[in-house]
Amino acid sequence: MRISEETVNHIAHLARLKFDGDEVKSIQIDLENMISFMGKLNELETSDLEPLLFMSDEVNVLREDIAVETISAKEALKNAPKKDSDYFRIPKVLDKK
Repeated sequence: MRISEETVNHIAHLARLKFDGDEVKSIQIDLENMISFMGKLNELETSDLEPLLFMSDEVNVLREDIAVETISAKEALKNAPKKDSDYFRIPKVLDKK
């Protein structure tokens, strides 16, 4: 399938991308290669295959949610560079304006 330069520019516009002249040609060739590669799938015999709806037959395989204390607050703060009673101290990341 041929991809026109206008199609590449339209896709670039929708994706809010900007390409130069040489880049447009490169993208055009890459898109044509991708589409021709996907066309190879049409050569496969898939009439006897059922559509795949899920990647696994398992349904909602979840572990039991049990709260377990693995480390105390004192142990967590033991190697902290800066701490304040029960909390980590970090540099201010938001300024009030």
